[in-house]
Amino acid sequence: MKNTIALLALSSFLAVTACKKDKTTVSVSEKTEAQAPEKLIVDSVKVNDSVKVTDSLKLSFTSKLLVFPTLKDKELLDSIYFQNEKIKDFSKAGLQAYLDNEKNTYFNSVKNDNKDWISDVTYAQNWYSSSHMNLISNTNGYMHIQYTGSGYEGGAHDNYGFSERVFDLKNSKKVELKDITSMPKSKIESILMKNIDKINSGTMDGDGEVKNSEMLLVDKIPASDNFYFDDKNLYFHYSPYEIAAFAAGDITIPVSWEDLKGTLTAEFKERMKIK
Repeated sequence: MKNTIALLALSSFLAVTACKKDKTTVSVSEKTEAQAPEKLIVDSVKVNDSVKVTDSLKLSFTSKLLVFPTLKDKELLDSIYFQNEKIKDFSKAGLQAYLDNEKNTYFNSVKNDNKDWISDVTYAQNWYSSSHMNLISNTNGYMHIQYTGSGYEGGAHDNYGFSERVFDLKNSKKVELKDITSMPKSKIESILMKNIDKINSGTMDGDGEVKNSEMLLVDKIPASDNFYFDDKNLYFHYSPYEIAAFAAGDITIPVSWEDLKGTLTAEFKERMKIK
């Protein structure tokens, strides 16, 4: 049997085109007015279906994708739906058709890949694939989308994971670490190790809460692209097994603006109102 994480696209799908000034030639007495930025519209499509394979085995498929009807920049949309390279039609109808196809592909692949022994499943099981794309925030022209995925196809436990992406709606692009700070990744990684226990996962044993640092599987915590931020901190989010044992769950490590003092980019500081 195998464990799988269904991290469908849900890749974050959001961003807005920066407002553009009207460049029509006008006389000296006229004023050129900046066009108001187009209002960001957020919709979604969903699929929630199941099928009975045998008397003991049921397959379920659940997925949600966000839809942004006002976004037209293909490069930005490709970045938002980064886990779904097959998506070519970003309309609501196109994304719904994509999810319906993904559901059918999942059902058929599980049946075909396990057809030689699937009838041997004698006790009730529900195998599933679940993925969701959620808009977490949209502040100061930065949009944070969280992509979650989980799945189970037999084994000791299900698996799950997270992907965080922030999009700069002013400049129509995904935010990279270099857009926030000039600090070398090696120094950020030292801070991550120092801050590993600032937000504990809540894992308990007979002696009480277990610290994240006690369950680490790595000697160095990578400064990955799986980050987001608010008005106080930059946060790095790690899925189970990424840096620690499964029992630790997912781990979030904060890096404060004070930790990054002197390295924050001028534009980022201004837009986030960091003093």
